[in-house]
Amino acid sequence: MAKFVKVASTSDLRPGQCKVADADGNIIALCNVDGAFYAIDNTCVHQGGPLGEGALDGSTLLCPWHAWAYDVTTGRNVDNPSLGVRSYPVKVEGEDVLVEI
Repeated sequence: MAKFVKVASTSDLRPGQCKVADADGNIIALCNVDGAFYAIDNTCVHQGGPLGEGALDGSTLLCPWHAWAYDVTTGRNVDNPSLGVRSYPVKVEGEDVLVEI
């Protein structure tokens, strides 16, 4: 059964920032896109780069290892949408950022 777990506070990420977070054992990339929070798996499908350490441009997150680009709103690879990583539902309650796992 799915549940929401707290992964951060809204003050932990300014718009345009991402970070690696632990969602009850699931390592995710948590990103703030203009005040909206998104969560995707942290591991790039190319060679396993840590996506949460990459650069965010709008809703596009670049893997820091080889610049593979992902849309954080869907988890899909920008250049090849047949590839992607898991995207997680996110909700904000008060100051808490919660991810469904």
